[in-house]
Amino acid sequence: MFGEIRNTHGERLDYSFHESGKDPKNVVVLGHGVTGNKDRPFIVALAESLATAGIPALRISFSGNGDSDGKFTDSTISKEVDELEAVLDALDDYTVCFVGHSMGGAVGVLRASKDPRIKLLVSLAGMVHTRAFAQTEFGEVTPDEGFMWDEPDCPLSQAYMDDLTQIDTVVDCASDITVPWLLVHGTDDDVVPTQDSYDIFDKANEPKQLIEIEGANHVFSDEFTPFMVQKVVNWIQAQFDNLA
Repeated sequence: MFGEIRNTHGERLDYSFHESGKDPKNVVVLGHGVTGNKDRPFIVALAESLATAGIPALRISFSGNGDSDGKFTDSTISKEVDELEAVLDALDDYTVCFVGHSMGGAVGVLRASKDPRIKLLVSLAGMVHTRAFAQTEFGEVTPDEGFMWDEPDCPLSQAYMDDLTQIDTVVDCASDITVPWLLVHGTDDDVVPTQDSYDIFDKANEPKQLIEIEGANHVFSDEFTPFMVQKVVNWIQAQFDNLA
């Protein structure tokens, strides 16, 4: 549909497009979190529901993840912010909503704070305090030797830790985002604290909405996926209608 999408390093980004003839001028781009990819079940479920509702959806895997080119050890928030720019370049004729999960939430905040092509923003369990996340989750792991959450396929790189530390937090970017913004977080998230969403929500401009899902974990698994999906699809549909 859009041909090859490549980042500034020439690495190809894998994507899947869910077409819908009802609303061809709008599109929702879905970005995953660290150790994830475009095929995570709740991301697929969200994309399929959007298409059913008449809204095209584009699931992407950032470089080094899934079937995209690149090395996992080179994957950082800053690199993915630049890759999202390449995706937006390929979607020039569309009105874009970006949905970012976890680390993808931080990517969305940083991109939306400086790129007016993102007209709607959704953060799913979005990472906000990046330095704190790095220390809490990986502070006892030796970079370039150990692994994220003991997963051999996910080596912890010094580049990743340095990037999280340098960014520190994206909370101050909230004031630069002026588009409608939905934040969704589960109360049982043991990866990104629910407080992250509350902290950035307090700094965000109107229009904004925060939905807390009681009992949901970081990836909105099991019975929480349909509920999350319904809330997000309904919000996006209403916002696109308002932009029409």
